[in-house]
Amino acid sequence: MLVSLTSVLKKAQSQHYAVGAFNVNNLEIAQAIIQAAEEEDSPIILQTSEGGVEYAGMDYLAAIINVAAQSRVPVVFHLDHGKKLEVVKQALKSGYSSVMYDGSSLPFDENVHRTRQVVRWAKNYGVSVEAELGAIPGIEDLVKVKETESFYTDPEEAAVFVKETGCNALAISIGTAHGIEKSKKAIALDFKRLENIKESISIPLVLHGASSVPQALIKEINTYGGKVKKARGIPDAQIKKAISLGISKVNTDTDIRLAFTAAVRKELSTNAELYDPRKILGPARERMKKEIIRKIRILGSNGKA
Repeated sequence: MLVSLTSVLKKAQSQHYAVGAFNVNNLEIAQAIIQAAEEEDSPIILQTSEGGVEYAGMDYLAAIINVAAQSRVPVVFHLDHGKKLEVVKQALKSGYSSVMYDGSSLPFDENVHRTRQVVRWAKNYGVSVEAELGAIPGIEDLVKVKETESFYTDPEEAAVFVKETGCNALAISIGTAHGIEKSKKAIALDFKRLENIKESISIPLVLHGASSVPQALIKEINTYGGKVKKARGIPDAQIKKAISLGISKVNTDTDIRLAFTAAVRKELSTNAELYDPRKILGPARERMKKEIIRKIRILGSNGKA
């Protein structure tokens, strides 16, 4: 069933678990996400980025996700990292049940102004709005955010931002990073900052760039001809602690890409005569589903549909 972001995050917030948000770029990814959610009896967030929309087309993605949303579990159809206001408007008209406006790269006042504008538009459609305060380094939807350009979310600014914009959820920066290009050093989230932010605002908090980057997947990709560099993701224990301190939505994309690539490389490398897309993408779908189930259990949303 199609539901708003607010409805699933309020429940997660009150019961101290998080809901997984996974990026959709094609049919197989959507199927993997929904199958995992149904098997685990978990609410789920299917989201599309501006890059995904550019690749597949919003109409195609909306058609796929609206079919997926006929599932018995709660499904949120979410726009991830909407930076262009025209894309946000298009998403609202296309049936998204939630949109994110990302003005984190803008000056504070401009971010407030534009986010407030999106909130006004969204209310006309009964749609939730996620906003972001604090830039996160890494490859953010094909755009490189350098470490020197990133900044952690200030708790006092967060309180003002939420009050001024009326957003329904806030993505914060506490040490995560987008993409595979993460530090080779151990990542340590700023839990004290998270606690301070949680004390300053009452709406659900969101963690972006939260992939764990499983080394087993990287190893498998490279075993079958890949050249993916090793990198550290966010340890599962830190994700669990962040949830215990107030995170209610956790975004994952890189881990799903790694699972997909590992399966495709294995199938093509071990069967030189293979040419049927179904026999290539089918195993990839199963591998992504396995990784999504693992993530759902870490977030604690299994059995919460």
